[in-house]
Amino acid sequence: MASQSKPLTLARLEDMTLGSFALVPSSETLDHLVRFLSTWSGSDKLFMIIQYTAKLLVSFLQWRARLQYDAGRRKLPLSASADKLARLGSIISDARMLFRIWGLLPIFQWMIAMERNPAPTRKLRTIERLQGWSMLAYYPLEHLYYLLSHSIIPDKLTLPSITAFIPFIRSRPSHTQIPLKLGTLGLWSTRFWAAYVMLQLAHLREDSKLLRLRERTLSKTKTGATPAEKEELDKRKAALKNELIVNLAYLPQTLHWSTEKGIFENEVWLNLCGLIAGIASWKSGWQATALKPTPSHADMSPMEPTGEKLAPHVEDPLKDVVEAPSLDEM
Repeated sequence: MASQSKPLTLARLEDMTLGSFALVPSSETLDHLVRFLSTWSGSDKLFMIIQYTAKLLVSFLQWRARLQYDAGRRKLPLSASADKLARLGSIISDARMLFRIWGLLPIFQWMIAMERNPAPTRKLRTIERLQGWSMLAYYPLEHLYYLLSHSIIPDKLTLPSITAFIPFIRSRPSHTQIPLKLGTLGLWSTRFWAAYVMLQLAHLREDSKLLRLRERTLSKTKTGATPAEKEELDKRKAALKNELIVNLAYLPQTLHWSTEKGIFENEVWLNLCGLIAGIASWKSGWQATALKPTPSHADMSPMEPTGEKLAPHVEDPLKDVVEAPSLDEM
């Protein structure tokens, strides 16, 4: 006897239409993407990749428009799509700078933590301290640059008089003013960022030395390095390599923006460096937010004491918040 189909009720019709997402399987990639983009770092890196991709496309579309104009296939050597992408890149650049307005907070947190848990060597501790102080100078200058570029603050700041801090004394108006120049603020903020990048390269060099020392120490033990230790060493080598790519890509940008006339005549190279740094930063952030598998008892073999400290994984707390100030309007 043939089975009868279920009657099409209102509830079943709702399940077939409004409840159609019940047929969509769950996705670990989607869960990972939401988890990563829910962080400040993840959303900033996505915007960074879009920003520099748009800028590179602007250069390509403008170049193509000039070629078509020379060939008589275009009335004007202009591209409407390039103008739209340029506006998109400018909006994203401005938004990313706005989102860094509280960037000093993680710097304070990082500098406090580094004194509570110092680096394994004096040289690394000195490098990290210098990095922290360079960022304490960078962020206020960038904030002033952003606020001044949007005419939120005046181009002259009036200092309070000494009597303003003395109680029971009538305060007199101060006539001392500090002029604020947009170009100067942008240059000096980027110079402090350039100092941080060069210090980070020195930091990575010291971390690499410690990692090689750790690798040699494990190889001299009776049992040698366990599979878990080898995997951990490989992960840290990959992290150091990825961090090196990020900072080598940042270095030309910081040097260019740290000079009044710049280094590169063609901004394509700057935008290409920015895209490389964004992709490499996205890769490290994506790996950092991946769910770690639960280790089995077989992988948890006892470790023989070596007396050497393992080089710390370089998860730079500033790589996700420190970006170049937008100096396009200067």
